[in-house]
Amino acid sequence: MRDRIRRNFLAGFLVIVPLGLTFYVVAAIVRWADRILALVPARFLPDTYLGFRIPGLGVILTLLFIQVVGFLSANLFGHSVVRAYERILDRIPVVRAFYQAVKQLLQQLIDARTDKFHRVVLVEYPRKGLYSIGFVTGLSKGEVQTRTPQRVLNVFVPTTPNPTSGYYLLVPEDDAVPLQITVEQAFKLIMSAGMVGWEAPDTTKARPSGRASEAPKGEPTPSA
Repeated sequence: MRDRIRRNFLAGFLVIVPLGLTFYVVAAIVRWADRILALVPARFLPDTYLGFRIPGLGVILTLLFIQVVGFLSANLFGHSVVRAYERILDRIPVVRAFYQAVKQLLQQLIDARTDKFHRVVLVEYPRKGLYSIGFVTGLSKGEVQTRTPQRVLNVFVPTTPNPTSGYYLLVPEDDAVPLQITVEQAFKLIMSAGMVGWEAPDTTKARPSGRASEAPKGEPTPSA
């Protein structure tokens, strides 16, 4: 009886807490976006003419604004404007560093949801006997490749619980152990510090002899 109560409590806890946190974050974003509307003159707001407040209007207008900016920046004129203000920011030391850091962070987040991370591998890092999960971003080129005796992979090893930061490693191809999980599954595993796992296929402990970089892009590489 006690075990059943405990299991029911944990099951309910696992349902309510993520749901509550999700609603809390969404509500916070809506409130933040609505506060931005306070900067807009009242005569330009629909609330003035409708006679009632529209919840979430700030989010809608913010998304529309981002879409418009993205559309304008994609054409030749908008691209020229973006480059012009970036040149201005580059002349301001502190602002330049902050702007570039934020831009690189957002670009990294976007790349993480695209094909920039080809597949997931296991690398022996930070020392022999310890392993870390990494993402192959491509094959090393240039002087890095010519000065190494074998092919080297570019591997990004993210940190926990913030996977937007991490380490860039140059890993010999034969030392990168392919994993049969997707990039999304690997991110969940890293962000949860291993508490959220995945159903792994049947594998052996033997190190695969195939090359990690030769797997088809976007497809998991067999580990046996």
